[in-house]
Amino acid sequence: MSNIQQRTFTLSTHGQGLYEITDEIRSFVRSSGAVQALLTLYVRHTSCSLLIQENADPEVQGDLKAYFARLVPPTTDPQMSYLRHTYEGPDDMPAHIKAAMMPVSLSIPVSSAEMVLGTWQGIYLFEHRDAPHQRQIVAHLA
Repeated sequence: MSNIQQRTFTLSTHGQGLYEITDEIRSFVRSSGAVQALLTLYVRHTSCSLLIQENADPEVQGDLKAYFARLVPPTTDPQMSYLRHTYEGPDDMPAHIKAAMMPVSLSIPVSSAEMVLGTWQGIYLFEHRDAPHQRQIVAHLA
């Protein structure tokens, strides 16, 4: 008999930003009863990312969003005029670049049915597109 558990979470986003999913993932891990395991999270998309980041001060999330918007502006910005993948909108190729720079999967140890996260750590989906999307995150616990 296998102790492997897997669940797909669907998250509705409403534009660029960080969406905390810690509580949903924590509920899944707690209900598993896993004594010692490794949780793998994987996002099934190419224009968003997964992050473990501070969840105590919302300014951290705003600053991260502002930094990456400045680092990789939309294709309407003259410095991005060399990009060719623009038919899905001015935020599409910049979203792919941001997703290439950040993780699309995370590994988190589990002990006594709890994720081994630091005090101020939260799990986030970082949406890089302007339009609303339905994002799928696969949680695999083994």
